[in-house]
Amino acid sequence: MKRLILAAVVLCSPIIGFCQDITGLWTGIMYNDSTKQSLPYELFITKDNGKYTGFSQTWFVINDKKYFGIKKIKIRIAKDGKIVMQDDALIEHNYPVAPDKNVNQLNVLDLATLNNETTMDGPFATNRTKSYIPLTGHINVKRVTASNESSLMQYLQKSGIDNGIAAVK
Repeated sequence: MKRLILAAVVLCSPIIGFCQDITGLWTGIMYNDSTKQSLPYELFITKDNGKYTGFSQTWFVINDKKYFGIKKIKIRIAKDGKIVMQDDALIEHNYPVAPDKNVNQLNVLDLATLNNETTMDGPFATNRTKSYIPLTGHINVKRVTASNESSLMQYLQKSGIDNGIAAVK
């Protein structure tokens, strides 16, 4: 009986998140608490030599014009099984002004699988800078197969940033 209970605890533990594959293309929405807007959000995650890295594409709207930013992100899985993503570098954007170099976004997401659909869901926050107040919100993305409809994938392929992309085509 003790072995059965131990097996159930191990299988239901957040450590199981370490075994799940988070690589690939993820699309969904980012809800901004300040603007009350839900905008498209994409992630592409790869794993090389046991380390996760990736790219994110965020969108926002100012005066009815849509702007985007593509960032390289650092990814790790915390001891509690949460997926922690933090900006590493802004690599492309169409912002109307030069962006502040000190703004970083932190996502802390839970991984879940239900009815053969894998999702990541959780809060995000940006840091405060001299020029900007911190932003908060919520991200909800699901794993999808790579497609030509993904603007992030189009950018990565066009730019020759193809580390791991061929594997999900």
